Amino acid sequence: MAIETLSEWLEAEGIIPAEGPGSIADAGRVRALLIAAARRRESISYSQLLGELGHRFTRPKMRAVCKTLDVIDTRAAAAGEPELAVLVVRESDRLPGQGWWVGAATSRRYAGSWTGPEAEAYVREIQQRTFDFWRTRT
Repeated sequence: MAIETLSEWLEAEGIIPAEGPGSIADAGRVRALLIAAARRRESISYSQLLGELGHRFTRPKMRAVCKTLDVIDTRAAAAGEPELAVLVVRESDRLPGQGWWVGAATSRRYAGSWTGPEAEAYVREIQQRTFDFWRTRT
């Protein structure tokens, strides 16, 4: 069987069934949770996001969420919307994880360290744009 969708990959990896409540691959549901966070002008940790989807944090599930975030941001870029993945952060330093930093869109714009004051300022600027955009949308 050829794996063609994110939900099929997740199921093949034994992370979560492709369909049903709590599917990490449900880009629409994850997007809605991130838009709600943006309207509240808040970031959300990987653990919080997984909890909202009915899961406890594990690294495989976090990696699966990252694949869903890639799908969401690819669609957002095509629609002229700001990225939402920047809102998903580590609890330790409130910065996005490595996948966000090395992603194609980010790596073209930023060449500094992924931690520290410069990274924090960069992330805050992008988050602010996302907050401002979603605050005015219904």
